[in-house]
Amino acid sequence: METIIAFITSLTSDPATVRFLVIMLAAGTVGVFGLGVMYLLFNATDPVRRRLSEAAIDKDSIGTSQIVHFHTFAGRMAKYVVPTKDIESSETVRKLVLADLYSDNAVANYYSIRAILMIAFPASVLVASSWMPQLTGNLTMLYTACAAGFGYILPSYILDRLVERRQKALRLGFPDALDLMVVCIESGLGLAQAIQRVADELMVSHPELATELATVNAEMRAGIEATTALKNLAERTGLEDIRGLVSTLVQTLRFGTGVSDALRVYSDEFRDRRTQAAEERAAKMGTKLIFPLVLFMFPAFFVVAIGPAVIQLMDTFQNLN
Repeated sequence: METIIAFITSLTSDPATVRFLVIMLAAGTVGVFGLGVMYLLFNATDPVRRRLSEAAIDKDSIGTSQIVHFHTFAGRMAKYVVPTKDIESSETVRKLVLADLYSDNAVANYYSIRAILMIAFPASVLVASSWMPQLTGNLTMLYTACAAGFGYILPSYILDRLVERRQKALRLGFPDALDLMVVCIESGLGLAQAIQRVADELMVSHPELATELATVNAEMRAGIEATTALKNLAERTGLEDIRGLVSTLVQTLRFGTGVSDALRVYSDEFRDRRTQAAEERAAKMGTKLIFPLVLFMFPAFFVVAIGPAVIQLMDTFQNLN
């Protein structure tokens, strides 16, 4: 212990920083030792993990075993990091579903990764501060807190970006899917056959939407009611366009009206909404162009147009003096 304290003292001369680093090292050592003991106990007493370890004899099975170990560790850790409030947990589950993360361990893995980052980033800051003697103890504490906050925010930010990217892909493929569905229904196919045909046709160009449509058809074949399968589609995608299509199809199935007529009407309404949205974006273009014009275009124009005259005036006033 005295050797460690002497080594830390040689890196920094601030007593507060030395005291803080010693406390963090001691706490980290105790935590790592406790986790190691818990891991060994769980590995020895869990029959599932023991049998999976015995079955992992080649590279592929070893890789699968490592994944299983991580999921098991995340599950053990979940009871400490997963929030108990239903509101926050349900919101996280909804975002994970929208990001196409359906696994049973998705919530546990998400919060486990957040907890690990909240520990790893501050630890990295503490290690890096050892090579920065100019940092005081207060600054080190501030940077450590900022690193912990960054580790808390980063998983949520990445999850939001994944949701936006997937919804953008679904939104781009929806017009083609709607047109193909109208053609298939009008050609005499049933709803389930039309959904499967559209999924097959869009598998190359729009795989995200094709997978969702194939999931709907699989649920209907498994015995789930068509209305329930369509509502599940709306929940998994979270798009208003698909939600409107699902509402139209549900009403059609409930009241027994023609599916082709309802789809044709919705297709016309959808084209009108797309046209109105395009016109709205075009109308906003003039207002949005004001800022780049004022900040970038106008200064350059004035420099080119008025700059020579200003230079000549400055030369004239210098000659007069």
